[in-house]
Amino acid sequence: MVATILLTLISTLAALSPSVAIVPEPAWNGHTTPDSVTPATFTPYYVPPGAKSYDSSSPLIHYSKGWQEVFSSAHVGNSFRQANQLGAYLLFTFSGTGIEAFGPCDELQGMAAVYIDGKLVRMVNGACPNTRRLVQQRLFWVFDLSPGKHTIKLVNAAVRAGSNHATLSFDAFVVTLGQAPTARELSRDSLPPATLQTKSWALEQKGSTGVNAMQLVVISPSHALIVDKVEHNPLTIDGHPAWAALYNLENHSVTPLSLKSNSFCAGGTFLSNGTLINVGGNPVVEDKTSAADFGDVNGLQAIRIFQPCISQSVEGCAIYENPQRIRMASPRWYSTVLRIDDGSAMIIGGSKKGGWINNATTNNPTIEYYPPKSIHGSKGLPIAFPFLEDTLNANLFPIAFALPDGTIFVAANTQAMIYDWSKNSAHHLPPIPNGIRVTYPMAATAVLLPLSPQNHYTPEVLICGGSNVDDRKPGYEISSQNPASAQCIRMVLNDEGISRGWEVESMPEARLMPDAVLLPTGQVVIVNGAGTGISGYGNVRNQVGQSNADHPVLTPVLYDPSAPHGSRFSRSGMPTSNIPRLYHSVATLTPRGDVMIAGSNPNLDRSELKYGTEYRVEWLRPPYMSMARPQIVKGPKQVLFGQTVELTVGLATKSSSKIKVALMDFGFVTHAVHANSRLVYLDFKLPEDGDRLSIVGPPSGKVYPPGPGWIHIVVDGVPSEALHVMIGDGKDPQVDDAALKKCGVSFSYCGTFADDDSQCTGEHKHKS
Repeated sequence: MVATILLTLISTLAALSPSVAIVPEPAWNGHTTPDSVTPATFTPYYVPPGAKSYDSSSPLIHYSKGWQEVFSSAHVGNSFRQANQLGAYLLFTFSGTGIEAFGPCDELQGMAAVYIDGKLVRMVNGACPNTRRLVQQRLFWVFDLSPGKHTIKLVNAAVRAGSNHATLSFDAFVVTLGQAPTARELSRDSLPPATLQTKSWALEQKGSTGVNAMQLVVISPSHALIVDKVEHNPLTIDGHPAWAALYNLENHSVTPLSLKSNSFCAGGTFLSNGTLINVGGNPVVEDKTSAADFGDVNGLQAIRIFQPCISQSVEGCAIYENPQRIRMASPRWYSTVLRIDDGSAMIIGGSKKGGWINNATTNNPTIEYYPPKSIHGSKGLPIAFPFLEDTLNANLFPIAFALPDGTIFVAANTQAMIYDWSKNSAHHLPPIPNGIRVTYPMAATAVLLPLSPQNHYTPEVLICGGSNVDDRKPGYEISSQNPASAQCIRMVLNDEGISRGWEVESMPEARLMPDAVLLPTGQVVIVNGAGTGISGYGNVRNQVGQSNADHPVLTPVLYDPSAPHGSRFSRSGMPTSNIPRLYHSVATLTPRGDVMIAGSNPNLDRSELKYGTEYRVEWLRPPYMSMARPQIVKGPKQVLFGQTVELTVGLATKSSSKIKVALMDFGFVTHAVHANSRLVYLDFKLPEDGDRLSIVGPPSGKVYPPGPGWIHIVVDGVPSEALHVMIGDGKDPQVDDAALKKCGVSFSYCGTFADDDSQCTGEHKHKS
C-alpha cells in the first residue's frame, strides 16, 4: 500500500511540471533498495557497530525466582523472560559507558524499577498506550556512565491500574562500550599568549538529545527543536525510533516528535508569523533504516510545519505534514532556507536526489519561495539561479544572509555574489582567496557580523574554515587526512568594501565543519570541526569508522571583530572538550547566553565505533555567565518596525555609553550553516531613573526580517538573559494568489494550508 501511495505521489508531482518530475532512482550515495518502499518492521532494538548485545538467555544475566522463559521468533534470540511475581528481579554486570534494556510492550505489562550501581534511577512503565502488542521495544536507556564496570538491576515493582498482578518482560541488553579519549584529544595545543579574554570560560556536559542533533533551532525560552534523519535513535515514539525531539533547555528532558518524511539534511527557517518550516530531506534509504510501515516517505520535496509553541510543557506541540497538499515544487537535498524581508522563506539550491559531491545531473540550480511567489514569470515554480551552475561541484548548503538593503549574500564553492531577488539580478564578488572551498562537502562556517545604526547597518560577512580539496576528484582520490583550511575572510558589502576585496586572516588551527556562534557582545565563538578530511561518511580513503574526517578540534576559539587585524583570535581560558564533534554537529546560542553544543554522527546509522553517534550535550559558558548580569524585568511581546517601546530593566550603571541593546536571531543550524543568524544593535534612550529603557525597533524588515527575535541588554560587555519578542506585526507572509492559482487554499497564522482542496480543479489542483 505504501509503495502505491509513493508511486501515486510521484506521478502527481510529475504532473505538476515537466521540469520537476521525479523518477525513482538511486539516492543517498546510490544506496536504495526495492525493499525500502515495502512495509517492514523498524523496531527500536538495534546493535550499533561497536556495541554488544546480551539476549535474555545470556548466562551473564542473573534471574531471581519467579521468571520463566517464553519462546517466540518475534523476540531477540527467539525467546524472552517474563516474571509475574512482585519483587522478581534480574541483575547484569557490564563494562561500558551506556546500556539499553529491551522488551515487549503491551497492556499487560507493569512497572519496572531500574537501579544502576545500586541507585534507583527510573521507574519504567512497560504498558503500551494502546492494545497493539509491540516487540523489541526500548524500555530504558542511559549513555552518560563513567567508563568502567557497572551493574543494572530490573525489579518487577508495581501492578497496573485495576489489576492484581504485575508482569515484567525482558528481551535483551545492548551495552555501549564507549571510547576512552586519547592523550591527543585531552591535550591542549600550545597557543600564543591570549589578548582578548582574561577570565575563564566553563564547559559542562549535561543532558542527552535522544535523537542525533543534525539540525538545531531554539523555538522558545524553554525549548529547542532537534531534527535528525531516520535511524535507530534511543528516543522512541509510537513503538519506533524517533528522529525529531524537543529539548528542554531548563531540565534537559526530551520529548519525541513524529515526522512523516525523511528529514535527512533538511533546512529550515521561521516565517514572519512565528511558524517554523523544515524543508527537503532524503528519499527512503536502504533497508537498514527504511521504515515505510510508519511513514518514512520521500522527504525531498517535504515541507514540515511547526506552529508557534512556547508552552513550557510543550503539550500538543507537533510537526504537521501533508505531502499531498503541501510540498516544494522541486526536490531538494542540502538546500539553504532563508527568511527574507517580507517574512517569507527563500529556498536556495540543493540536490535533486542526493549523492555526496554535487554534479550537473543531480544539481538543482534554482530558487523557490514559501509561500510560492509568482515573480519573474515563474508562476510560483522554481526560478533559475545560474550561480549554482557556475559553482559546481561543491555547492551544497550555500552560505546565505539577508542584507539590510533587501538583497541576499550567497557564497558557494570558491565564489560569492549578491542577489537582488526582487529584480532577479546578480552582482558577482571577488572569489574566495587561495582557492579555498567553503560549502559542502568542504564546509566552512559563516556569520553576518553585527549590524548597527552607528554605521548605518553596513553589512560585513565573516567566513572561516573549509578546504582546498579538488571537488572534481572521486572519493577514492580523497583522504580523511587531507588538511583543512585555517583561513578566515571578511568583506564589507558596500562599494568601497567590495573594491578592497577580502581581508584574510588565520584561525589558530585549521577547521572543517566548524560552527560560528554570534554572542550578544558582538564577538563570535567558533566550536566543533575537524582538522583534516572532508564532510560526509563512507566516501573517501582512510575512513575513521565511516567518517570522512579526522583530527577533531576540541578547543573553542573566540573571535573579536572589533579588534585589530592579527589580534582577533583567542583561546585564553577556553576549556577543551573530550567529545569529537565532526559531521552532523551543531551549536547555538541559548536565551541564557550560553552556547549549546550537540551532535556528531558521521555514519549511515547509529554507531558506537570511533567516531560514533553522539547524544551528549555540552554547555559552553562565557565568563559573563558567572558575573553580575543586567536583567530585563518586563518587556513587550511584540515590537513593530521603528516603534519605541519600554523595557523595565535592572542595570548596574546609568552610563548609556556602556550599554547596548542587542536584537538577535539565533538561526537555524545544520551542517555548519547558521542560516538567519543575526545581531542588530538597536537605538535606545535611558531615562534618568535608570529602570526603564526606551528602545526603538529595527527600521525595516530589511534590517531584521520580520519574525521571532531575542533582545539582550549588554552592560559593560555583560549581557542579560534574553527577552523573546515578535518583530513586526506577526502576520502571515503574503500569499501570492497568482502563484496559488486560487486553488481554494488558505494560509493561516499557524502556517498550515487547509486540507480541503475541493475548489481546486484541473491543472491547478495540488499546485500549492
